[in-house]
Amino acid sequence: MSVKTEFSIKDLENLSGIKAHTIRIWEKRYRLLEPKRTDTNIRHYDMVNMTKLLNVSFLYNQGYKISKIAKLKNVDINHIISESRDVEIEHYALHHFKQAMFDFDHALFDKTYYNLAEKQSFESIFFDIFIALLNEIGVLWQTGTIDPVHERFISELIKQKIVEATLKAQNAIGKNQQPQFALFLPYEEIHEIGLLFANYTLLNQGHQTLYLGSNIPLDNLKHLVKHYDEMIFFSYFTVKPDDQSVKDYIAAFKRQVKAIDRYQLWLMGSKIQGLDPGRFGPQTQLIFKLEDLRKHIQSYFQ
Repeated sequence: MSVKTEFSIKDLENLSGIKAHTIRIWEKRYRLLEPKRTDTNIRHYDMVNMTKLLNVSFLYNQGYKISKIAKLKNVDINHIISESRDVEIEHYALHHFKQAMFDFDHALFDKTYYNLAEKQSFESIFFDIFIALLNEIGVLWQTGTIDPVHERFISELIKQKIVEATLKAQNAIGKNQQPQFALFLPYEEIHEIGLLFANYTLLNQGHQTLYLGSNIPLDNLKHLVKHYDEMIFFSYFTVKPDDQSVKDYIAAFKRQVKAIDRYQLWLMGSKIQGLDPGRFGPQTQLIFKLEDLRKHIQSYFQ
């Protein structure tokens, strides 16, 4: 499998936020980039040019004039960026996370993350930076600016950080405490970041969980009822189920899991957005934003 190493001017616009027209002007006026050209005079940019433009856009957004940036050597640009991390920490982190993605550099990702963790809570990093990063990468993937492998690389690194935070939260809970939640993704659903963060949030609030993970058929869940008299089942619908409505899935859950009053179903994710929370009965609860989960948990257990 080949990995994208050449980029169009539109790709550079998507990556840097600098308009293609402006990039062309900078090339002509300052010789900022050195694209290759096809026989039909279409620009193509290599990784060196792409990286340079990302660095240039970082400084430009910090208020540096392009005329000044153009006179700097690459080593000077890198030095200024490294000295900027305490001024615009979120912008700095996003810049380096994207660079880590293109270079498949987990060490740079870790260094950037742990620099953040010295000053910010894990929740703050997740909501303020990881969510913004994932949203931006999602757009880049959909427009063909990056390959799917870039998105998967960053997603897996983010998962690792959620698991690290989860282990700390889990170790703070009494080991003999009975699980109150069973977390799972529906059959063929593989988008796990939302569920992983929900698991972290529940544990951090002091509620023991059973984390079942992705791709769980409904008939697998009925076995938990044999072991636990009470349980809240928790799922996150990103792209699945796609062969039935959410309403039909809930009905199938109640039928197959035999969910009576002692067993609730909490749902999150893009598939439930816009649904009426009251239409599924008191045993099913819809939570529309991860930011609202903590308050929902606290309100439920008051």
